[in-house]
Amino acid sequence: MSQVKASTTKKRSSSAKSKKEDKHAASAKVAPCEPCDSLSACFERHVSNGLSSVEGDYQTLFSALALSVKEQMLPNWQQTRMQDSQYKAKQVAYLSLEFLMGRALSNALLNLDITDESIKVLKPYAVQLESLEEQEHDAGLGNGGLGRLAACFLDSCATLDLSVTGYGIRYEYGMFAQKLSEGHQVERPDRWLRDGNPWEVRVPTHNVIVPFFGRSESYVDRDGLRQFTWADTQDVLAVAYDMPIPGYHNGRINTLRLWKAEATDDFDLAEFNQGDYTEAVARKNLAEQITMVLYPNDASENGKELRLRQQYFLSSASLQDILNKWVARHGADFTDFAKLNVMQLNDTHPSVAIPELMRLLMDKYGLSWDSAWQITSETMAYTNHTLLPEALERWPVRLFAHMLPRLLDIIYEINARYLDVVAHHWPGDVTKLAQMSIIEEGPEPNIRMAYLAIVASFSVNGVAGLHTQLLTSGLFKDFYQLWPEKFNNKTNGVTPRRWLAQSNPELARLLTKRLGEGWVTDLSHLNALNAFTDDTELLDVWMQVKQHNKQRLAGLVTQECGVNFDPTMMFDVQVKRIHEYKRQLLNILHVIHLYHQAERGDTKALTPRCVLLGGKAAPGYAMAKLIIKLANNVAHMVNSDPRVKPYLRFAFLPNYNVSAMEVICPGTDLSEQISTAGKEASGTGNMKFMMNGALTIGTLDGANIEMLEEVGEDNFFLFGLNASEVEGIKPHYDPQSFIDQSPALSEVLALLESGHFNLLEPGIFDPIIASIRNPHDPWMIAADFESYRVAQVKAANAYRDQHHWAQMSMRNTAASGRFSSDVTIGQYRDEIWRV
Repeated sequence: MSQVKASTTKKRSSSAKSKKEDKHAASAKVAPCEPCDSLSACFERHVSNGLSSVEGDYQTLFSALALSVKEQMLPNWQQTRMQDSQYKAKQVAYLSLEFLMGRALSNALLNLDITDESIKVLKPYAVQLESLEEQEHDAGLGNGGLGRLAACFLDSCATLDLSVTGYGIRYEYGMFAQKLSEGHQVERPDRWLRDGNPWEVRVPTHNVIVPFFGRSESYVDRDGLRQFTWADTQDVLAVAYDMPIPGYHNGRINTLRLWKAEATDDFDLAEFNQGDYTEAVARKNLAEQITMVLYPNDASENGKELRLRQQYFLSSASLQDILNKWVARHGADFTDFAKLNVMQLNDTHPSVAIPELMRLLMDKYGLSWDSAWQITSETMAYTNHTLLPEALERWPVRLFAHMLPRLLDIIYEINARYLDVVAHHWPGDVTKLAQMSIIEEGPEPNIRMAYLAIVASFSVNGVAGLHTQLLTSGLFKDFYQLWPEKFNNKTNGVTPRRWLAQSNPELARLLTKRLGEGWVTDLSHLNALNAFTDDTELLDVWMQVKQHNKQRLAGLVTQECGVNFDPTMMFDVQVKRIHEYKRQLLNILHVIHLYHQAERGDTKALTPRCVLLGGKAAPGYAMAKLIIKLANNVAHMVNSDPRVKPYLRFAFLPNYNVSAMEVICPGTDLSEQISTAGKEASGTGNMKFMMNGALTIGTLDGANIEMLEEVGEDNFFLFGLNASEVEGIKPHYDPQSFIDQSPALSEVLALLESGHFNLLEPGIFDPIIASIRNPHDPWMIAADFESYRVAQVKAANAYRDQHHWAQMSMRNTAASGRFSSDVTIGQYRDEIWRV
């Protein structure tokens, strides 16, 4: 595919080009305006249109700059769409319930190469670009690694000049803003749209109707064929909002299309006119609830229903959009549809797209079952992101019957035909049929959505070498035996634009000075750093850059936590979603161990360190929220003891998000990747830290294994049981024996059990203590503690030799090229999408 070659910053003077821009502005519902010759002219116009005085009004200046940058993208955005609409290459739809985009301004300036121009534009206003960047709210479209991965993938797709459209939901509120009250997590609304979103364009010409509820009916047509309809549905309007995704210096502007749920125009008119105001308002609210909040707590029945409605709303709206584009160019001839389209399902959340595509092809366009199934099974590709069986989505059949009755018909038919294949492969094995059925029978029959995704997809991939191995040998073993050709691995990656060039500009300049600019789009160039690991001058500069980044991080911690981090101390960081398998608890226990050492004066062997913990716990996850409470209670004791302060400081960073991570990962010395082996699918935070020169302390889990392969054991602090050892020890696990073998753990537990960290809250941490001592603890906290402690001693001792630490830091950055999302997307392109 040829690149879109129009320059983003090129002056636009021809009348023909002006007309094209005006035409696009109208079609995208952007207010028509005279074309700008420069970013400066656009900015001045937006400022003058919006303000009489802008002095000190950073939010308005930010909006003016963001709108101006978006205008610079409009011609290339239109050209990209026109080029892709020709269907000269395969179109990829990336379906995900999460896109954790972070702030867009600095990323757009970097990719469009107009950062310096923006600084000049702002000079007359005596305002720093960084000050305006701080005004932007993180887009509340995701809650963790899954969404951040999707955002990295979109960046790489655009940079690699691939025709990929992201499809997601325009949540009015993000998951939640995390506050702390006496150490407890408190959830507050994340009103990320409160000041508007200057990057989005509402595109009502692409709105579609999504049906819910009603009933499934069948009839025999004039040709004697049985047909199906979905009758008496309650319809919701899906309104399209587009956000631009610029490639790096190549002119391509891809699209992230987000759907907002609104009531249809005529849904309540009769009821309202008849005086049934309550019902009219209730239906409107029911429609708009779908996209109101990211990922509702599904602990309740209402939460489950709303989450399924979100998943179907995303899937149906996106598929209708894809089919509408196809029909607009090819009519109802779907002969070549599978050759020119692929849908990548980001985890099981959008797997309801499978029966929905079947429904649309059969019920709307009249295809036969066999034709529709051939298209569906040749266009769907599924990425699995979990090794936890409980995380594999199961939906009650009764919920489908009530909300999506027509899709339930189709799922039953898919299952019947698929089980016939299973029966032929394992003749007479009734148990195998039950184990592999999409429908899990029982008192409450459930639909196994991961099974549905595997059955209907031509590709099923894991996201790290170990993850894929464990999927094919464990969780999906039977499916692998049936269809080994479907399974493949695509180790995750992160974009070097945001996570190095943008978030660590000082290191980026140093790399460019030594290696040239090529590393930004080909991270394998960083391998050349290995030739400089004995260059004392470079190593000194390398550590100066790290020190500056640590000062910036220390400022963030002071601002958000009220704790003063000393940049001369080792910065030991663990930031990620709070979950027992990620083992923030193991980290906290080690902090208690260090605290106890310093408190009793055993400080000779201590390397001063600052420990930072951050992450959100799901609102309904009681144990995760209790771990946050423990972290804050321990931090209070650590930071208030003058005997401990010279050797240890500890903080829990509230409301951890993408923008915080952009400050955290460049300033980190030691990256904590300590999940129980065999539980983490991949991880991407580990890659961001590595890319920025942090050393990893971690288990043989997820992508840690491949990171270790790249950097070598001498530059990685490995500890703990491996995945097979975890499984082997489970049947006879005796945590007390490990406690008895570790004087340090015994002392830590004694402190915890004495109530030392909860004197005014007796018994509050008893569930945590019980979980550590529980012989059925699947996270193996006691089993891995001593090995973890020893690895921490090695890390602390290594940090004392700053010259050697700098060498190890540089080797980690040099080895990070394999973990660029450009590499990952290149593999998707060549091995799955076949673009």
